[in-house]
Amino acid sequence: MQEKQASRSQILLITSLIFGLFFGAGNLIFPVQMGQLSGGHWVPAVLGFLLTGALLPYLAMLGMSLTRSHSVLDIAKPVAPWFATIMVVAIHFSLGPLFATPRTAATAFSMGIAPLVPAGYQQLAMLIFSGIFFWMIYLLTIKESNLMKWVGKYLNPAFLILLAIILILALIMPMGDLNQHVSGAYNSQAAFEGILEGYNTMDCLALLAFSVSVVYAVKNMGFSDKQVPKLLAKSGLYAILLESIIYIATALLGVSSLGIMGVSDNGGTALSNVINHYTGNVGILATAVVVTLAVFTSAMGLSASFAQDLHRVFPKVSYMTWLRITCIGSFITANAGLTKIIAFSTPVLLIIYPFSLALTVLAVLNKWVKQDKVMYRFVMAFIAIPAFLDGLLASPMASMGIVKTIGNAYQAIIPLAAEGFGWTAPALLGALMAILYNRFIKK
Repeated sequence: MQEKQASRSQILLITSLIFGLFFGAGNLIFPVQMGQLSGGHWVPAVLGFLLTGALLPYLAMLGMSLTRSHSVLDIAKPVAPWFATIMVVAIHFSLGPLFATPRTAATAFSMGIAPLVPAGYQQLAMLIFSGIFFWMIYLLTIKESNLMKWVGKYLNPAFLILLAIILILALIMPMGDLNQHVSGAYNSQAAFEGILEGYNTMDCLALLAFSVSVVYAVKNMGFSDKQVPKLLAKSGLYAILLESIIYIATALLGVSSLGIMGVSDNGGTALSNVINHYTGNVGILATAVVVTLAVFTSAMGLSASFAQDLHRVFPKVSYMTWLRITCIGSFITANAGLTKIIAFSTPVLLIIYPFSLALTVLAVLNKWVKQDKVMYRFVMAFIAIPAFLDGLLASPMASMGIVKTIGNAYQAIIPLAAEGFGWTAPALLGALMAILYNRFIKK
């Protein structure tokens, strides 16, 4: 029987779904903030940001395709089933009720609703807004097939049109030139700072997590298991290219904004000020619409993939129960506020990301690695200590005396540890040890 061939419109629909799912709050606020902080050093900063914010997420999608994996559980299983389960839980709870999903509602509120509400009623307004926000998320993701319909066909195209209008206005009427003075870390290591900002988008984790939702959606279109990897790789590339263009445009928007305003407290405030500058009296409303559309599509994908993957790992707990857990948990966390969510997420991300990136690279190199258990286990074992040290040094415990002592020794001995990438050299050493073990000892 001849397999169904994907039409151009179907490829575009899958591309729209992938883009709509992972392009959310962080993808809007972090590039603008980075543009303001980097100023005239925006070129290396943007290149660094694209490495972790665009290239690595695409490699994650490609790795899923090359290993024919349907979720994080599959891509991490060569290490051990228990490790795969831990990775699924860690990634989904970070992206779900603990950090990323609550951040969607907090960002939409701080940029679009908060300016309309008197200071004394901010907390009550956030409570009501986030309650409505996550109730709508729950209603629209009850049926897994709704994801393609709402995100791919309606919400994402509407968001792209509104964002395009703002970026075109900024291109026609720039607020300043691109040679703005900047001080701080971006003067000496703009590329590294950009790489770290790209981490904060959580896109590499998101694509590992979202893959299960995209696979379900593609299968519902009538495509076979054999066709899914190729469709994911092709559509994922288009989505990442579109994302990269928007990253560059919004970063330049941040640089240009320094011509008439100072560096904002966070990217949400910066983008809100820029939009208000261009749209005048309707600026607040435009901000609310654009940002809410952007984060709502991501929140739908995060919630659906959370429920789908965890139901697969723990089948006795239903999809609906997991969906309720993430929606209620996200509602509670969102009311802690955007600044607190971002601050608490950084140490956790620095622990999880090294494992996720290593799994991604091993999956992309699957033609040679062939999901070899020895290779996977050596690499993960060598990564473990540096990953936990990076997270510890980014946490509130970093000011403790013993932590400072350990941190100083770690950064003095391990290459790139001071820049937050101390896990890279141990990962390479682990891979080398696995090759030697397979070649000489195992035989």
